[in-house]
Amino acid sequence: MRRRAALLAAAGATALLTTVGTLTAPATAATSPTTGAAPARAAACGDGSYQAEAVLNGGTWTARRGGSTVHTGTDMRAAVQAAIGSLSPGRTSKERVVVRGSGSISAGSRISLPSYTVLDVCGTIHVTGSGSGDQAPVYSRGTRDIEVQHLDVTGAPLYGVFLRNVQNVVLGQIDMRLTRGLGVRIDNRGDTSQWTRNVRIDDVHVSGASSHAVETYGVDGLTIGTVTARNVGESGLLLNQTVNATITRVDAENAGTGTGYAAFRMANRNGRVGSSYATNIRVGEVVARGGGRGVFCVSESGGATIDRITLSNTGNNAILIENCYNVHLAAQSGTVTGGGEIRLAARAEFANNRDITVQNLTVTNSSIRESPCGENTTFRNNRLVNSSQSIC
Repeated sequence: MRRRAALLAAAGATALLTTVGTLTAPATAATSPTTGAAPARAAACGDGSYQAEAVLNGGTWTARRGGSTVHTGTDMRAAVQAAIGSLSPGRTSKERVVVRGSGSISAGSRISLPSYTVLDVCGTIHVTGSGSGDQAPVYSRGTRDIEVQHLDVTGAPLYGVFLRNVQNVVLGQIDMRLTRGLGVRIDNRGDTSQWTRNVRIDDVHVSGASSHAVETYGVDGLTIGTVTARNVGESGLLLNQTVNATITRVDAENAGTGTGYAAFRMANRNGRVGSSYATNIRVGEVVARGGGRGVFCVSESGGATIDRITLSNTGNNAILIENCYNVHLAAQSGTVTGGGEIRLAARAEFANNRDITVQNLTVTNSSIRESPCGENTTFRNNRLVNSSQSIC
């Protein structure tokens, strides 16, 4: 697990936090949704200025704002929440809380972030026990301008991070080594008339989750650096009804083993803007080793380009495109080795595939099959090695 280079940084160190104001337009896929520029290099955990902190000394947590102590006790969650609660009421710019130390919280509890709050956890949150609903070590709902700079989670949460109907979100360096649950869930399911907007995830590593590593639903404006998924029960990255997204890399090993989930999955009209599918989902690279599927597009999703694909020994389809529109696979290059076939398919309840391009693939010990025939399907520059092809 990534460890922090230094846990205790001086309060007077140079501030590295960027305050984010209200955006006047949705993010474009080519820029960071909160700053309009590429993300800056992450600072060491705890560095920079802050307004409050929660510090573990011996077995006691102390929460302070400036020179004032606002909480002491043995409960990590209570101390962190007290530090957050000590920030300026009614603020309209970000204030920061630094957590210095590791501890346990219950799966049936949460640390809640109000608007204009930055949380930097220099330690590990270990989740124990059981719970139900949308509990998570880091939780926020109906808020704006929130940031989690560093976060390590172990144990058995329901969700590691749960964000609902939020705007202007940054998740920095996130590392979760779990025994169950879902890693990061960001959605708009509290009020589906409003998109969750402008979300940036720099680097997230999730292992051992029983569900997805990262899942979005109802997000407009998403920028992801890298999702690394290891031995998760379902997808590495699942995008539902998400538009205007740029993902640099999805790297999954044994994601969704024995299931129809995939290293990278798009579902539920993902990429549909209004009633059309202009390209707005851009993925630099998908890597899948073992697991279920490699790439899966389903249920009227599309508007997507994946530049590079490296898939090997998937237990289900290496690639399945089912009732999707305007999808370009391996725009630059790709390899599919062993595992399940590359399949273009359709279910009767949705319109057939349309405007699908499969190109620049080297396919070894596998096959390509299109059935039924889609509309305006293109196969070009694919090299078959000990593999077969049945296309229209």
